[in-house]
Amino acid sequence: MSKLWGGRFSQDIESSINDFNASIDFDARLWQHDILGSLAHVKMLGRCRIIKADESEAIIAGLIAVRADIASGASEFSRDYEDVHMNVEQLLRNKIGPVAGKLHTGRSRNDQVATDLRLWLKDEITAVVRLIHSVQSRLIVLAEEYLDTILPGMTHLQHAQPVRLSHHLLAYFWMLQRDRERLQDSFGRVDVLPLGSGALAGTSYPIDRQMVADELHFAKVSENSMDSVSDRDFVVETLSALALLFVHLSRFSEEMILWNSQEFSFVVMGDNVTTGSSIMPQKKNPDVVELIRGKSGRVFGNLMAMLTILKGLPLAYNKDLQEDKEPIFDSIDTAKVSLNALYVLLNNIEFKSDRMLEATSGDFSTATDLADYLVKNGLPFREAHEVVGNIVKFCEKTSQTLEELTPADLLQFSPLFSSASSNIGSVISSVNSRNSRGGVGSDALAYQMNAARETLGKT
Repeated sequence: MSKLWGGRFSQDIESSINDFNASIDFDARLWQHDILGSLAHVKMLGRCRIIKADESEAIIAGLIAVRADIASGASEFSRDYEDVHMNVEQLLRNKIGPVAGKLHTGRSRNDQVATDLRLWLKDEITAVVRLIHSVQSRLIVLAEEYLDTILPGMTHLQHAQPVRLSHHLLAYFWMLQRDRERLQDSFGRVDVLPLGSGALAGTSYPIDRQMVADELHFAKVSENSMDSVSDRDFVVETLSALALLFVHLSRFSEEMILWNSQEFSFVVMGDNVTTGSSIMPQKKNPDVVELIRGKSGRVFGNLMAMLTILKGLPLAYNKDLQEDKEPIFDSIDTAKVSLNALYVLLNNIEFKSDRMLEATSGDFSTATDLADYLVKNGLPFREAHEVVGNIVKFCEKTSQTLEELTPADLLQFSPLFSSASSNIGSVISSVNSRNSRGGVGSDALAYQMNAARETLGKT
Protein backbone atom coordinates (compact mmCIF):
# COMPACT_ATOMS: atom_id res chain seq x y z
CA MET A 1 0.00 0.00 0.00
CA SER A 2 1.05 3.60 -0.55
CA LYS A 3 2.92 5.31 2.28
CA LEU A 4 2.28 8.92 3.24
CA TRP A 5 5.93 9.51 2.33
CA GLY A 6 5.96 7.22 -0.73
CA GLY A 7 5.96 9.70 -3.62
CA ARG A 8 9.58 9.24 -4.69
CA PHE A 9 9.60 5.46 -4.26
CA SER A 10 9.05 3.06 -7.16
CA GLN A 11 8.72 -0.12 -5.09
CA ASP A 12 6.65 -1.08 -2.08
CA ILE A 13 8.62 -1.73 1.07
CA GLU A 14 9.32 -5.37 1.94
CA SER A 15 6.87 -6.58 4.58
CA SER A 16 9.66 -7.74 6.90
CA ILE A 17 11.40 -4.36 6.61
CA ASN A 18 8.10 -2.59 7.19
CA ASP A 19 7.58 -4.57 10.39
CA PHE A 20 11.17 -3.94 11.47
CA ASN A 21 10.83 -0.23 10.77
CA ALA A 22 7.44 0.18 12.45
CA SER A 23 7.15 1.55 15.98
CA ILE A 24 3.37 1.49 16.33
CA ASP A 25 3.53 -1.59 18.58
CA PHE A 26 5.04 0.52 21.35
CA ASP A 27 4.51 4.19 20.46
CA ALA A 28 0.73 3.68 20.15
CA ARG A 29 0.51 4.72 23.80
CA LEU A 30 1.38 8.27 22.71
CA TRP A 31 -1.82 8.65 20.67
CA GLN A 32 -3.59 11.00 23.07
CA HIS A 33 -0.57 13.29 23.26
CA ASP A 34 -0.10 13.09 19.50
CA ILE A 35 -3.66 14.31 18.95
CA LEU A 36 -3.24 16.96 21.64
CA GLY A 37 -0.15 18.30 19.87
CA SER A 38 -1.90 18.18 16.50
CA LEU A 39 -4.88 20.11 17.83
CA ALA A 40 -2.61 22.88 19.11
CA HIS A 41 -0.64 22.91 15.85
CA VAL A 42 -3.67 23.16 13.56
CA LYS A 43 -5.28 25.85 15.71
CA MET A 44 -2.11 27.86 15.27
CA LEU A 45 -2.08 27.22 11.49
CA GLY A 46 -5.60 28.60 11.28
CA ARG A 47 -5.00 31.63 13.49
CA CYS A 48 -1.82 32.49 11.60
CA ARG A 49 -3.74 32.11 8.28
CA ILE A 50 -1.30 29.51 7.03
CA ILE A 51 -4.34 27.39 6.20
CA LYS A 52 -7.91 28.59 5.84
CA ALA A 53 -10.08 28.95 8.92
CA ASP A 54 -12.64 26.41 7.65
CA GLU A 55 -9.83 23.94 6.94
CA SER A 56 -8.48 24.35 10.47
CA GLU A 57 -11.96 23.87 11.90
CA ALA A 58 -12.54 20.74 9.81
CA ILE A 59 -9.25 19.23 10.92
CA ILE A 60 -9.96 20.07 14.58
CA ALA A 61 -13.39 18.44 14.36
CA GLY A 62 -11.85 15.44 12.63
CA LEU A 63 -9.13 15.02 15.26
CA ILE A 64 -11.72 15.16 18.04
CA ALA A 65 -13.73 12.47 16.23
CA VAL A 66 -10.62 10.33 15.71
CA ARG A 67 -9.80 10.68 19.41
CA ALA A 68 -13.28 9.44 20.32
CA ASP A 69 -13.00 6.51 17.89
CA ILE A 70 -9.62 5.39 19.27
CA ALA A 71 -10.81 5.73 22.87
CA SER A 72 -13.92 3.63 22.18
CA GLY A 73 -12.04 0.98 20.22
CA ALA A 74 -13.85 1.82 16.99
CA SER A 75 -10.54 2.55 15.27
CA GLU A 76 -7.40 0.43 15.35
CA PHE A 77 -3.79 1.09 14.44
CA SER A 78 -1.88 -0.72 11.70
CA ARG A 79 1.80 -1.46 11.12
CA ASP A 80 1.27 -0.39 7.53
CA TYR A 81 1.37 3.20 8.77
CA GLU A 82 4.54 2.62 10.82
CA ASP A 83 4.04 4.89 13.82
CA VAL A 84 1.42 6.62 15.91
CA HIS A 85 1.73 9.87 13.94
CA MET A 86 0.95 8.40 10.54
CA ASN A 87 -1.75 6.16 11.99
CA VAL A 88 -3.54 9.16 13.46
CA GLU A 89 -3.12 11.11 10.23
CA GLN A 90 -4.49 8.22 8.17
CA LEU A 91 -7.49 7.86 10.47
CA LEU A 92 -8.03 11.60 10.09
CA ARG A 93 -7.82 11.28 6.29
CA ASN A 94 -10.39 8.49 6.38
CA LYS A 95 -12.63 10.75 8.44
CA ILE A 96 -12.40 14.11 6.61
CA GLY A 97 -10.66 13.42 3.30
CA PRO A 98 -7.68 15.15 1.60
CA VAL A 99 -7.87 18.27 3.76
CA ALA A 100 -6.28 16.12 6.48
CA GLY A 101 -3.03 16.48 4.57
CA LYS A 102 -2.84 20.14 5.56
CA LEU A 103 -2.35 19.18 9.22
CA HIS A 104 1.31 18.41 8.56
CA THR A 105 2.04 21.89 7.23
CA GLY A 106 5.03 23.43 8.99
CA ARG A 107 6.02 20.38 11.00
CA SER A 108 7.83 17.05 10.69
CA ARG A 109 7.53 13.75 12.42
CA ASN A 110 10.90 14.64 13.95
CA ASP A 111 9.59 17.58 15.96
CA GLN A 112 6.21 15.89 16.37
CA VAL A 113 7.56 12.81 18.15
CA ALA A 114 9.77 14.91 20.41
CA THR A 115 6.68 16.92 21.37
CA ASP A 116 4.57 13.82 21.99
CA LEU A 117 7.23 12.29 24.19
CA ARG A 118 7.67 15.46 26.22
CA LEU A 119 3.91 15.83 26.72
CA TRP A 120 3.65 12.21 27.83
CA LEU A 121 6.65 12.45 30.12
CA LYS A 122 5.33 15.56 31.85
CA ASP A 123 2.22 13.60 32.83
CA GLU A 124 4.20 10.54 33.88
CA ILE A 125 6.77 12.40 35.98
CA THR A 126 3.87 14.03 37.81
CA ALA A 127 2.34 10.59 38.45
CA VAL A 128 5.62 9.10 39.74
CA VAL A 129 6.24 12.11 41.99
CA ARG A 130 2.75 11.66 43.44
CA LEU A 131 3.44 7.98 44.19
CA ILE A 132 6.76 8.80 45.87
CA HIS A 133 4.90 11.33 48.00
CA SER A 134 2.46 8.60 49.08
CA VAL A 135 5.27 6.27 50.15
CA GLN A 136 6.92 9.12 52.05
CA SER A 137 3.64 9.83 53.82
CA ARG A 138 3.38 6.22 54.90
CA LEU A 139 6.96 6.23 56.20
CA ILE A 140 6.11 9.22 58.40
CA VAL A 141 3.05 7.40 59.78
CA LEU A 142 5.18 4.35 60.59
CA ALA A 143 7.87 6.55 62.15
CA GLU A 144 5.24 8.07 64.43
CA GLU A 145 3.82 4.65 65.29
CA TYR A 146 7.24 3.25 66.23
CA LEU A 147 8.65 6.43 67.72
CA ASP A 148 10.39 4.76 70.67
CA THR A 149 11.28 1.40 69.12
CA ILE A 150 15.02 0.79 69.46
CA LEU A 151 17.09 -1.54 67.29
CA PRO A 152 20.74 -2.07 66.46
CA GLY A 153 22.09 0.51 64.03
CA MET A 154 24.61 -1.13 61.72
CA THR A 155 27.71 -0.41 59.72
CA HIS A 156 29.30 -3.18 57.64
CA LEU A 157 26.15 -5.15 58.63
CA GLN A 158 27.63 -5.32 62.14
CA HIS A 159 25.99 -3.86 65.23
CA ALA A 160 27.35 -0.35 65.65
CA GLN A 161 25.19 1.94 67.80
CA PRO A 162 21.57 1.67 68.92
CA VAL A 163 19.08 3.80 66.98
CA ARG A 164 15.36 4.43 66.86
CA LEU A 165 13.35 2.62 64.18
CA SER A 166 11.62 5.92 63.43
CA HIS A 167 15.01 7.45 62.62
CA HIS A 168 15.90 4.47 60.43
CA LEU A 169 12.65 4.78 58.46
CA LEU A 170 13.08 8.51 58.04
CA ALA A 171 16.47 7.90 56.43
CA TYR A 172 14.50 6.45 53.51
CA PHE A 173 12.07 9.37 53.64
CA TRP A 174 14.97 11.75 52.89
CA MET A 175 16.33 9.50 50.15
CA LEU A 176 12.91 9.53 48.49
CA GLN A 177 12.71 13.28 48.98
CA ARG A 178 15.87 13.71 46.92
CA ASP A 179 14.40 11.38 44.29
CA ARG A 180 11.26 13.47 44.16
CA GLU A 181 13.25 16.68 43.89
CA ARG A 182 15.40 15.25 41.10
CA LEU A 183 12.32 14.30 39.09
CA GLN A 184 10.71 17.68 39.73
CA ASP A 185 13.92 19.38 38.65
CA SER A 186 14.14 17.29 35.47
CA PHE A 187 10.53 18.25 34.71
CA GLY A 188 11.75 21.76 33.94
CA ARG A 189 13.96 20.46 31.14
CA VAL A 190 11.17 18.25 29.81
CA ASP A 191 8.85 21.25 29.75
CA VAL A 192 10.23 22.70 26.50
CA LEU A 193 8.32 22.78 23.18
CA PRO A 194 10.19 21.43 20.13
CA LEU A 195 7.20 21.59 17.74
CA GLY A 196 7.82 24.01 14.93
CA SER A 197 11.45 23.00 14.52
CA GLY A 198 10.51 21.00 11.44
CA ALA A 199 12.74 18.15 10.33
CA LEU A 200 15.87 19.99 11.50
CA ALA A 201 16.03 23.50 10.01
CA GLY A 202 12.83 25.20 11.10
CA THR A 203 10.15 26.21 8.59
CA SER A 204 9.49 29.00 6.09
CA TYR A 205 5.84 29.24 7.18
CA PRO A 206 5.00 32.18 9.50
CA ILE A 207 4.16 29.96 12.46
CA ASP A 208 3.71 31.14 16.04
CA ARG A 209 5.51 28.65 18.25
CA GLN A 210 4.73 30.55 21.44
CA MET A 211 1.03 30.22 20.67
CA VAL A 212 1.45 26.44 20.48
CA ALA A 213 3.52 26.40 23.67
CA ASP A 214 0.81 28.32 25.50
CA GLU A 215 -1.88 25.99 24.16
CA LEU A 216 0.05 22.90 25.32
CA HIS A 217 1.18 24.49 28.60
CA PHE A 218 4.90 24.30 27.84
CA ALA A 219 7.02 26.67 29.92
CA LYS A 220 9.52 27.36 27.12
CA VAL A 221 10.07 27.14 23.38
CA SER A 222 13.27 25.43 22.19
CA GLU A 223 15.90 27.73 20.73
CA ASN A 224 17.73 25.56 18.18
CA SER A 225 15.87 23.46 15.63
CA MET A 226 18.64 20.88 15.19
CA ASP A 227 19.00 20.40 18.91
CA SER A 228 15.22 20.28 19.31
CA VAL A 229 14.70 17.22 17.13
CA SER A 230 17.79 15.31 18.27
CA ASP A 231 17.75 16.13 21.99
CA ARG A 232 16.93 13.24 24.29
CA ASP A 233 18.81 14.59 27.30
CA PHE A 234 15.48 14.91 29.04
CA VAL A 235 14.92 11.16 28.60
CA VAL A 236 18.36 10.33 29.96
CA GLU A 237 17.92 12.68 32.88
CA THR A 238 14.58 11.13 33.80
CA LEU A 239 16.00 7.63 33.43
CA SER A 240 18.91 8.62 35.67
CA ALA A 241 16.57 9.97 38.34
CA LEU A 242 14.52 6.76 38.15
CA ALA A 243 17.66 4.63 38.38
CA LEU A 244 18.69 6.39 41.57
CA LEU A 245 15.15 6.02 42.89
CA PHE A 246 15.53 2.28 42.39
CA VAL A 247 18.87 2.27 44.18
CA HIS A 248 16.97 3.52 47.22
CA LEU A 249 13.97 1.24 46.73
CA SER A 250 16.31 -1.73 46.34
CA ARG A 251 18.24 -0.83 49.51
CA PHE A 252 15.02 -0.61 51.47
CA SER A 253 13.82 -3.88 49.95
CA GLU A 254 17.05 -5.64 50.89
CA GLU A 255 16.65 -4.58 54.51
CA MET A 256 13.04 -5.74 54.62
CA ILE A 257 14.09 -9.09 53.16
CA LEU A 258 16.78 -9.45 55.82
CA TRP A 259 14.50 -8.28 58.62
CA ASN A 260 11.82 -10.72 57.48
CA SER A 261 14.19 -13.69 57.85
CA GLN A 262 14.04 -15.90 60.92
CA GLU A 263 17.57 -14.84 61.82
CA PHE A 264 16.43 -11.24 62.25
CA SER A 265 12.67 -11.59 62.83
CA PHE A 266 12.33 -7.80 63.00
CA VAL A 267 9.28 -7.56 60.76
CA VAL A 268 6.05 -9.37 59.94
CA MET A 269 4.47 -8.85 56.53
CA GLY A 270 0.76 -9.44 56.12
CA ASP A 271 -0.53 -12.60 54.48
CA ASN A 272 -2.15 -10.37 51.85
CA VAL A 273 1.23 -9.03 50.66
CA THR A 274 3.28 -12.25 50.77
CA THR A 275 3.23 -15.53 48.88
CA GLY A 276 3.73 -19.22 49.63
CA SER A 277 5.67 -22.12 48.20
CA SER A 278 4.34 -24.77 45.86
CA ILE A 279 6.25 -27.46 47.77
CA MET A 280 7.04 -26.12 51.27
CA PRO A 281 3.80 -25.50 53.21
CA GLN A 282 5.44 -23.37 55.91
CA LYS A 283 6.87 -20.71 53.58
CA LYS A 284 5.81 -17.07 53.59
CA ASN A 285 7.89 -15.21 51.05
CA PRO A 286 8.51 -11.43 50.77
CA ASP A 287 7.97 -11.40 47.00
CA VAL A 288 7.01 -7.72 46.77
CA VAL A 289 10.36 -6.43 47.98
CA GLU A 290 12.26 -9.16 46.15
CA LEU A 291 10.64 -8.05 42.90
CA ILE A 292 11.38 -4.39 43.58
CA ARG A 293 15.00 -5.33 44.27
CA GLY A 294 15.09 -7.32 41.03
CA LYS A 295 13.37 -4.69 38.91
CA SER A 296 16.15 -2.25 39.72
CA GLY A 297 18.28 -4.14 37.19
CA ARG A 298 15.99 -3.37 34.28
CA VAL A 299 15.77 0.30 35.25
CA PHE A 300 19.57 0.56 35.43
CA GLY A 301 19.78 -1.22 32.07
CA ASN A 302 17.36 1.21 30.46
CA LEU A 303 19.57 4.12 31.46
CA MET A 304 22.65 2.46 29.99
CA ALA A 305 20.72 1.57 26.81
CA MET A 306 19.71 5.19 26.26
CA LEU A 307 23.20 6.53 26.89
CA THR A 308 24.56 4.03 24.38
CA ILE A 309 21.93 4.95 21.77
CA LEU A 310 22.87 8.63 21.97
CA LYS A 311 26.63 8.52 22.33
CA GLY A 312 27.59 8.41 18.64
CA LEU A 313 24.70 10.15 16.89
CA PRO A 314 25.57 12.98 14.49
CA LEU A 315 23.13 15.89 14.22
CA ALA A 316 20.25 15.95 13.69
CA TYR A 317 17.50 13.29 13.79
CA ASN A 318 18.44 9.64 13.25
CA LYS A 319 16.20 6.57 13.28
CA ASP A 320 18.16 5.32 16.29
CA LEU A 321 16.08 7.73 18.34
CA GLN A 322 13.07 5.49 17.79
CA GLU A 323 14.73 3.29 20.41
CA ASP A 324 14.24 5.94 23.09
CA LYS A 325 10.65 5.03 23.86
CA GLU A 326 10.77 1.48 25.14
CA PRO A 327 13.42 2.23 27.81
CA ILE A 328 11.58 5.28 29.17
CA PHE A 329 8.17 3.60 28.91
CA ASP A 330 9.47 0.57 30.78
CA SER A 331 11.23 2.53 33.52
CA ILE A 332 8.21 4.75 34.16
CA ASP A 333 5.88 1.74 34.23
CA THR A 334 8.24 -0.14 36.53
CA ALA A 335 8.50 2.81 38.90
CA LYS A 336 4.74 3.25 39.09
CA VAL A 337 3.93 -0.39 39.73
CA SER A 338 6.79 -0.77 42.23
CA LEU A 339 5.93 2.34 44.23
CA ASN A 340 2.30 1.31 44.37
CA ALA A 341 3.22 -2.20 45.55
CA LEU A 342 5.57 -0.79 48.19
CA TYR A 343 2.84 1.54 49.47
CA VAL A 344 0.45 -1.41 49.85
CA LEU A 345 3.16 -3.41 51.63
CA LEU A 346 3.86 -0.55 54.05
CA ASN A 347 0.17 -0.54 54.94
CA ASN A 348 0.38 -4.22 55.82
CA ILE A 349 3.57 -4.50 57.82
CA GLU A 350 4.37 -4.80 61.52
CA PHE A 351 7.73 -4.16 63.16
CA LYS A 352 8.55 -6.34 66.17
CA SER A 353 9.69 -3.80 68.74
CA ASP A 354 10.51 -6.33 71.48
CA ARG A 355 12.67 -8.40 69.16
CA MET A 356 14.51 -5.31 67.91
CA LEU A 357 15.31 -4.16 71.45
CA GLU A 358 16.34 -7.69 72.40
CA ALA A 359 18.82 -7.71 69.51
CA THR A 360 20.75 -4.85 71.13
CA SER A 361 21.41 -6.89 74.28
CA GLY A 362 25.06 -7.83 74.65
CA ASP A 363 26.09 -6.39 71.28
CA PHE A 364 28.53 -3.82 72.77
CA SER A 365 26.77 -1.10 70.73
CA THR A 366 27.04 1.36 73.62
CA ALA A 367 30.84 1.15 73.71
CA THR A 368 31.12 4.60 72.14
CA ASP A 369 29.03 6.00 75.00
CA LEU A 370 31.61 4.75 77.50
CA ALA A 371 34.37 6.37 75.46
CA ASP A 372 32.38 9.61 75.27
CA TYR A 373 31.96 9.54 79.06
CA LEU A 374 35.72 9.36 79.52
CA VAL A 375 36.27 12.17 77.01
CA LYS A 376 33.78 14.38 78.84
CA ASN A 377 35.82 13.73 81.99
CA GLY A 378 39.06 14.87 80.41
CA LEU A 379 40.58 11.89 78.58
CA PRO A 380 41.62 12.34 74.92
CA PHE A 381 39.31 10.38 72.64
CA ARG A 382 42.05 8.08 71.27
CA GLU A 383 43.02 7.04 74.80
CA ALA A 384 39.36 6.62 75.71
CA HIS A 385 38.90 4.45 72.64
CA GLU A 386 41.70 2.14 73.79
CA VAL A 387 40.35 1.92 77.35
CA VAL A 388 36.91 0.91 76.15
CA GLY A 389 38.43 -1.54 73.68
CA ASN A 390 40.06 -3.25 76.67
CA ILE A 391 36.71 -3.29 78.48
CA VAL A 392 35.06 -5.01 75.49
CA LYS A 393 37.91 -7.53 75.37
CA PHE A 394 37.39 -8.21 79.09
CA CYS A 395 33.65 -8.73 78.58
CA GLU A 396 34.24 -11.18 75.77
CA LYS A 397 36.63 -13.21 77.95
CA THR A 398 34.27 -13.23 80.93
CA SER A 399 31.05 -13.65 78.91
CA GLN A 400 29.57 -10.42 80.22
CA THR A 401 27.76 -7.56 78.54
CA LEU A 402 28.48 -3.87 78.96
CA GLU A 403 25.08 -3.48 80.59
CA GLU A 404 26.06 -5.97 83.27
CA LEU A 405 29.20 -4.10 84.31
CA THR A 406 28.94 -2.05 87.49
CA PRO A 407 30.76 1.26 88.10
CA ALA A 408 33.11 -0.73 90.34
CA ASP A 409 33.94 -3.05 87.41
CA LEU A 410 34.65 -0.07 85.20
CA LEU A 411 37.01 1.48 87.78
CA GLN A 412 39.44 -1.33 87.05
CA PHE A 413 40.04 0.29 83.67
CA SER A 414 39.99 4.00 84.51
CA PRO A 415 39.62 6.10 87.67
CA LEU A 416 37.47 8.49 85.64
CA PHE A 417 34.59 6.03 86.01
CA SER A 418 34.40 6.86 89.74
CA SER A 419 31.23 8.92 89.32
CA ALA A 420 29.69 6.81 86.55
CA SER A 421 26.03 5.90 86.95
CA SER A 422 24.74 2.35 86.77
CA ASN A 423 22.99 2.93 83.41
CA ILE A 424 26.11 4.12 81.59
CA GLY A 425 25.90 1.16 79.20
CA SER A 426 22.13 1.37 78.65
CA VAL A 427 20.92 1.44 75.06
CA ILE A 428 18.01 3.69 76.04
CA SER A 429 20.29 6.29 77.63
CA SER A 430 22.59 5.98 74.62
CA VAL A 431 19.81 6.73 72.17
CA ASN A 432 18.37 9.55 74.25
CA SER A 433 21.75 11.25 74.60
CA ARG A 434 22.24 11.82 70.85
CA ASN A 435 20.38 15.07 70.36
CA SER A 436 22.64 16.76 67.85
CA ARG A 437 20.61 17.85 64.84
CA GLY A 438 19.98 14.81 62.66
CA GLY A 439 20.61 12.45 65.58
CA VAL A 440 18.48 9.72 67.14
CA GLY A 441 17.73 11.47 70.43
CA SER A 442 14.11 12.31 71.23
CA ASP A 443 14.55 16.07 70.81
CA ALA A 444 16.48 15.71 67.56
CA LEU A 445 13.95 13.22 66.27
CA ALA A 446 11.04 15.53 67.09
CA TYR A 447 12.76 18.27 65.08
CA GLN A 448 13.35 15.87 62.19
CA MET A 449 9.74 14.66 62.21
CA ASN A 450 8.52 18.24 61.98
CA ALA A 451 10.94 18.92 59.15
CA ALA A 452 9.70 15.85 57.29
CA ARG A 453 6.06 16.82 57.70
CA GLU A 454 6.78 20.38 56.55
CA THR A 455 8.76 19.13 53.56
CA LEU A 456 5.96 16.80 52.54
CA GLY A 457 3.35 19.48 52.99
CA LYS A 458 5.12 21.95 50.72
CA THR A 459 4.83 19.75 47.63
